[in-house]
Amino acid sequence: MKARRVMGVLLAALAVLSVSAMPARAQMPDVRQMSGIPMPVNDLQTGSVVVRIVRTTVADVVVGQVVELQVADKAMTARADAEGHAKFDGLTPGASARASTVLDGRRVESQPFQIPASGGIRLILAAAADSGAAPVGGQITAAPGEVILGGDSRIQIEFDDDALTVFYIFAIVNSGGSPVSPKSELVFDLPDGAQQPTLLEGSSTQATLRGRRVSIAGPFAPGSTPVQIAFGLPPAGSERQLTQVLPLAWGRVQVMATKLPGLSMTSPAFATSSEVPGDTHAFLIGTGAGLAPSKELSVTLAGVPSRNRSGRFVAIALAVLVLIGGAWGAATASARTGDLARKAELEQRRTRLMADLVKLENQQRAATIDAARYANRRTELFAQLERVYGELDERGGAPGEGLVA
Repeated sequence: MKARRVMGVLLAALAVLSVSAMPARAQMPDVRQMSGIPMPVNDLQTGSVVVRIVRTTVADVVVGQVVELQVADKAMTARADAEGHAKFDGLTPGASARASTVLDGRRVESQPFQIPASGGIRLILAAAADSGAAPVGGQITAAPGEVILGGDSRIQIEFDDDALTVFYIFAIVNSGGSPVSPKSELVFDLPDGAQQPTLLEGSSTQATLRGRRVSIAGPFAPGSTPVQIAFGLPPAGSERQLTQVLPLAWGRVQVMATKLPGLSMTSPAFATSSEVPGDTHAFLIGTGAGLAPSKELSVTLAGVPSRNRSGRFVAIALAVLVLIGGAWGAATASARTGDLARKAELEQRRTRLMADLVKLENQQRAATIDAARYANRRTELFAQLERVYGELDERGGAPGEGLVA
């Protein structure tokens, strides 16, 4: 019920977007609070995204502003019309996307989102507050300096049979009292074979992801800048190796993996390894004193489950032979359409649950949630994820798909 009330508020805000003239400006809300939040709507054609560019109210539109939409590995641009709308049409449903613009010298970006299977997306990009988006064009100077991976930065590995889902939960720390700019932009590539990489909700807008390449632009404010990434790795046997090179020093290496029977995790970077119990299952955790910039981190997993898929392939082959003897009419097409729609719905639900899990972990680390509520919510999220993964597996959904937006 609470989720419905929140959606009602967002849809009410969306209705405001279509109004070309508004009453007194003093009665208008500060739209920066809903800047960058994608809102699915049914009043647009499938594959359409409309971005409205404003400053502090919906009536304070910016005409002629260039807006960039990054869809998968392709970037496209459109210019805002007289009502501040920049429109993109003909986009592929299911593709991951993110809108951005440079407004008043600052880059403003949306949350990552998926192009819906029906209808379109509307969102607002509003001028950032003074402490908001990263400055562009040198309006704010920062002293040369270095940042490190600190705080509770970690790599977390989870399993769906013999496929892996990997989470990079990074905190880029500036321990000084003023903004600093590294010598160059922080750039690194995710491992070969990374599938459906995505920036998770809560990541800084200074981070961008194009394909497997992650870029994090400075300057960095004092404190911690969060960057959270998820991607999948396909099945590849009982022994797996995860290799990553990062452009900045890691103060304390920490890698954790869901404990499975017979699983082991080793790395030259680990000084200690241990098994830690959790609410629903245990974790293997490896830690090290630190890692120098551009030095390779290599983690080896042995005893990864390796499913024998021969029985499934035989069953599929027999099913195909049976289908060939059946009717290939409208009923088959309709069933396929419904199956694809259900699969897309499951993938979107999985993405939301993953994001909720990351948010819950951040709340626990920040001590903003009590232990009992944290444990109950975490158990609930894992139970829901298990059900979603189970149905996806039954429908032939490849592990790692759908980890977007």
